Amino acid sequence: MVKITDVARRAGVSPSTVSYALSGKRPISDETRRRVQAAVRELGYRTHVRTRSGDGAGSRVLALAVPMRSGVHVPVVTQFAVSVVTAARAHGHDVLLLTRGEGEEGIGRIAETGLADALVVMDVQLQDPRLALLRSSPLPSVLIGVPAEPDGLTCVDLDFGAAGELCVEHLARLGHRTVALVGSPPEVYVRRTAFARRLVRGFTTAADRHRLASAVYPCAAGRDAARALAERLLREQPALTGVVVHNEPLLDPLIDAFEELGLRIPEDLSLTAVCPAPVAASARVPLTSVTVPAAELGTRAVHLLVRKLSGAPVPGVTLLPPRLTERASTAPRADARPKG
Repeated sequence: MVKITDVARRAGVSPSTVSYALSGKRPISDETRRRVQAAVRELGYRTHVRTRSGDGAGSRVLALAVPMRSGVHVPVVTQFAVSVVTAARAHGHDVLLLTRGEGEEGIGRIAETGLADALVVMDVQLQDPRLALLRSSPLPSVLIGVPAEPDGLTCVDLDFGAAGELCVEHLARLGHRTVALVGSPPEVYVRRTAFARRLVRGFTTAADRHRLASAVYPCAAGRDAARALAERLLREQPALTGVVVHNEPLLDPLIDAFEELGLRIPEDLSLTAVCPAPVAASARVPLTSVTVPAAELGTRAVHLLVRKLSGAPVPGVTLLPPRLTERASTAPRADARPKG
């Protein structure tokens, strides 16, 4: 079957330009339109038109694009997927799970074949290459994540920038003056993944506002990586008393590593985390945390899609405010505690 990417290659344009030329959703130059139409004729490409039953039910399938890239933490992704499936079933939809690196070709394939009525997209990058096609495609979509330019898209996410700020605000109130962020694996930042980049910006903004010494350390998963990073933190930041962790697999290994190096939590070092609440509560030292509300985000994404399918208006960007829960891992800085 001829794909939209085949037409794009023949016409010398992007798949999103082909979609715009065929749908008329955006103005395209006459010359480009002629090239696209010629390629369509030469290749015998047929635009798929989704058929609906009399009640407008369509395929009753939603697609969930979750690229399983390096640095993705599968247990948390699974929580998102389960919430999407649960919410979809409540609306009478099944879910088609897409785990390959779904770029323009993958999204175009779903739109062409009619396998799904609508699409939930995860692992959103600030300059995501899928955005142009999502904007032009007749397939309704919702992003769990917010790119740098969300115009023309429907997005829902935790306000990760505010989450980073909230963690620093909590540590600053406890008197901590030197803080560090242990972030996601390096490849997550290289891809310019939106949630990770926004959390870093929130962390550094709040640290600067409170005039705290601060640093950001991306880190791979694993006990060896945790131990090496703990040693590096104490070597490079000898006055360190507060740490924010945005890397779920490192939580218990970091606690172990700091304690092996002679630091007590929270007496000598306060730890906060940005992660799902059950992960924070079940850590070896229950962690003060900002919750990543995976279930709520997945449910909201499905509700937005269902509204779009019904033709109802939806907001462009929905950001959930962060909530911090105090647990046993944070305390006032030792030399800032009242005496006696």
